[in-house]
Amino acid sequence: MYTPPAFEEARPERLRDLIRGYPLATLVTAGPGGLTANLVPFVLAETEGGDVLRAHMARANDQVASLREAAEALVIFQGPQAYITPSWYETKKVHGRVVPTWNYVVVQVWGKPQLIAEPDWLMAQIDHLTRNQEAGRSEPWAVTDAPESYIASQLHAIVGLEIPVARIEGKWKVSQNQPEPNRQGVIRGLREAAAEDMAAVVADSVRGV
Repeated sequence: MYTPPAFEEARPERLRDLIRGYPLATLVTAGPGGLTANLVPFVLAETEGGDVLRAHMARANDQVASLREAAEALVIFQGPQAYITPSWYETKKVHGRVVPTWNYVVVQVWGKPQLIAEPDWLMAQIDHLTRNQEAGRSEPWAVTDAPESYIASQLHAIVGLEIPVARIEGKWKVSQNQPEPNRQGVIRGLREAAAEDMAAVVADSVRGV
């Protein structure tokens, strides 16, 4: 991933927070038929041996064959993103030498995929993913709310996926290369455009968070 020094983010907790906050990722593999990509929700587990990504997918998915043979998979987690208009820059009024850009936050993870078929593992993964997403709801749904026979039939249709994190990179392209007046203009503009998620990230970078 092309990452100029100003945009590099390597703090482990920051990267983990992005993965947990935006768990639906693009899973990319290469196989005999070329590159394949699918959107898959992941759970990040911190283990004694290191961080591990866990997920499940349909057995009928063509990517399963690629995963079975792949020496490496790439998982891309996309955080907040927003178009940045030059009209928000204070320097536009001074010299006009400004152009549009795009702000975004992304984490890329590489590792060797492992397919898992054990029902107990699959049940635990589904339960973990469900509890993560249902947390905070007034009436959270649980896997055990569904009939046991129905859940058992669903488990037969999926396969588990585990990817130990071998390499991880983060990129926070959030106007760090702009002078302070321009960054403040970006924050105001994003808030007016109801892009509060990106506005908050830019504000954090201004404060050095």
